[in-house]
Amino acid sequence: MHIEYDRENDTAYVSLVEHIADGAAVRQIPVDGVGVDAEVFLDVDASGRLLGIEVIGAGGALPVEVLRGASTG
Repeated sequence: MHIEYDRENDTAYVSLVEHIADGAAVRQIPVDGVGVDAEVFLDVDASGRLLGIEVIGAGGALPVEVLRGASTG
């Protein structure tokens, strides 16, 4: 698992696999109920396998410790 955080855009991406090839995530599934100022999407491949999690508004949705330990992009 790898977490990348873009501070400027307050967006985080949690990769659940080592490498996600371009075009591998064929569907984004929105997740409700995370927070007022956050949006969360699950990226899945053609087989329905979860590849990663995108968090928009990550500063309000993820613990500070997680963001501190993330790679910056």
